[in-house]
Amino acid sequence: MRKIQLHWKIIIGMISGILFGFFGILLNQDSLIINWIKPFGIIFINLLKLIAVPLVFASLIKGISSLNNISKLSKIGTYSVFFYLISTVIAINIGLITVNLLKPGDYFSQSKKTEFRKKYASDTDKKLSIANKVKNNSPLQFLVDIVPENIIESSSKNKNMLQVIFFAIIFGLSIVLLSEKETLYVRGFIDGLNDIILKMIDLIMSFAPIGVFSLLASLIVDFSDGNLNNLFELFSALGLYSLCVITGLVLMIFLIYPLFLKLFTNIKYFEFFKGIFPAQMLAFSTSSSAATLPMTMDSCEKKLNISKQICSFVLPLGATINMDGTSLYQAIAAVFIAQAFGIDLSISQQITIVLTATLASIGAAAVPGAGLVMLIIVLESIGVNPEGVSLIFAVDRILDMLRTVVNVTGDATIAKIIDAKINDLN
Repeated sequence: MRKIQLHWKIIIGMISGILFGFFGILLNQDSLIINWIKPFGIIFINLLKLIAVPLVFASLIKGISSLNNISKLSKIGTYSVFFYLISTVIAINIGLITVNLLKPGDYFSQSKKTEFRKKYASDTDKKLSIANKVKNNSPLQFLVDIVPENIIESSSKNKNMLQVIFFAIIFGLSIVLLSEKETLYVRGFIDGLNDIILKMIDLIMSFAPIGVFSLLASLIVDFSDGNLNNLFELFSALGLYSLCVITGLVLMIFLIYPLFLKLFTNIKYFEFFKGIFPAQMLAFSTSSSAATLPMTMDSCEKKLNISKQICSFVLPLGATINMDGTSLYQAIAAVFIAQAFGIDLSISQQITIVLTATLASIGAAAVPGAGLVMLIIVLESIGVNPEGVSLIFAVDRILDMLRTVVNVTGDATIAKIIDAKINDLN
């Protein structure tokens, strides 16, 4: 018998959770779902939070230390990091502009926002009060906050993820600056640790169908409050939220990437799109940049005529540190959840989203579900309870497939640009 793929299991879990919650309301079994079903959803959220720090630490160090041939490929490495960071920042800002214009979270009534804050954001007021206390600090206080005084303490709290990322960057750069002989065992340890973390994510994601089922069933019950009419408000808002994400992703593929290619290469975008299309379809079906990597490299080398040296260096690096679609989604999802909670994010908080999502994307593993882990990091960095991610589970799987297409397309775009740049230098 053919094994059911994980994404189908998650979709089945989502649909089953919605139906289970719906019938639970009709049969007046709200307490059953809250007491016996919801805890499994909380466990799933806790598992995602559990893996966040080690995921970023190991993946980021591995990505940076892969630049060990920088003496030979210094220009390629510099171009790669530069264009990856630029495209990621652009993607996040497109996401923020889109969600601030459409305001999907404002579709919820004021009473529902108040209810959300009580149910999902019990500690948000405390975090916001702390934020208000530091408003009069130096404009450069955020730089001070990035540098940890105790990495062990920083690693104990997901809200300090920027400090963990800072330490990981310094650690990775130090590996690069030392000889391979001196760092042989450390590199082996980091490679092994990264592989173990990825396997842990596989194990956690195998629990995802049950976690999603539990979260959606309890979300339906929590949101409806015994009244099915409240559910129409939820799904209408989710439709507008999905429109925000899809609009941002479409802008990246059909506006930003063509503009990049026009400015830095001679290839026509239709020709580029035709060449990368097989990789895009595989990305859509697997929701994994890593799983798509062999196809991406093959398409770039054979269809787009990118040199093997560029493909073998830039694309694997991109699968680790370039997550344009994921970063864009994180920005929109974070603001949407904040809007649903009735929280007006300040300019400084939205700048924090840009900074956190950019740096977190560098450490985002190229596997299904990693974007969810990164979203939790972003939410905690702006003082929003991460349990709010349950609001977007109903549509997240489809959006995950779409944003992976953008991730892979972005990798190929940057690889083509760097290939053109290196050829010009030669």
